[in-house]
This record gives sequence, structure tokens and C-alpha cells, in this order.
Amino acid sequence: MIHVCSLAALPETVKATGASHILTVMANVNQVQRPQSVLEANHLRVSMDDITEHMDGFVAPNDTHIVQVLDFVRGWDRGAPLVIHCYAGISRSTASAFAAACMLNPHRDEASIARQIRAASPIAQPNRLIVSLADKALGREGRMLRAIEEMGPGNMMIEGRPFRIDLD
Repeated sequence: MIHVCSLAALPETVKATGASHILTVMANVNQVQRPQSVLEANHLRVSMDDITEHMDGFVAPNDTHIVQVLDFVRGWDRGAPLVIHCYAGISRSTASAFAAACMLNPHRDEASIARQIRAASPIAQPNRLIVSLADKALGREGRMLRAIEEMGPGNMMIEGRPFRIDLD
């Protein structure tokens, strides 16, 4: 099971879910304090800004980031939940969770995964660049992008609420 949350909700989400792995996808990854219950080897920090095109002074999500994320998720034994978080729990984390769910369920329809995310989180707004890069890396031929377009925009809030994605 994958749980998605904001940085502020990370400690309580890890504790409540018994998560064994954490994926951090945000700009200032050094501000993240890993809960002691999670081994350092089970925490990946990927530094990227929440942007959808290259901008001076910012780090746009790129292919290297996506490979890191997907490789980390592949290495997760699924014995205990994975928590994916970004700063607000709305964009980078939901895009990364969507990519993870698509990778772990290669025959599952992308739109059904996107609908599950929308049902779990009315404010989810997956970062389009992350989704586009993951779609390419997973050979989904644009279906992941179409799925988040069908999902529509989230109801905007300052910070997301934790939610989960069932993998089966």
C-alpha cells in the first residue's frame, strides 16, 4: 500500500501506517527528518522543484529523477507500506505515487488508478512533467497523461491531507 502526505504529516503518517519506506520528492530534501522507525537505506530523497518546465534557478523534474523514483519503488518489498511525500502533499507526491502504482500494476488501466487517486484525494494535482516522464519511462504511450487530464484539477488548498492508494 502506498500512502501520500505532506511534509508536515510525514511523522504521523509513518507512525499510523507502520511504513517501512519513505520517498521524499521536494526541493529542500535536507529539511526532512526521517522518522527513526524507518531505516536510512529505506528513505530516498529526490530533490526537485514543483514546476512543469525548465526555469532558471529551479530544478525541474527530469529523467534521472524518474529513474531514481522507479528504481526505489522496485526495491520496496511491499512487506509494509511506502509513504511518498512532498512539501504540500498535492503535486510531486501524487505524481510519484501515480507513477509507482502504474509501474507496480503494469496491466491496470491508468484511468482507474487516476480515479482512485481522485476519490482518495479531492485536492490531488499530479505534476504533469513527472507524469509525462514516468509515462515515457514505463512505455505507457501517453495514457498516464490522458488519465490525469480526465481526472481534472484538484480543489486547491494550501496542504494536502494524507491518503492511500491500494495496489490490488
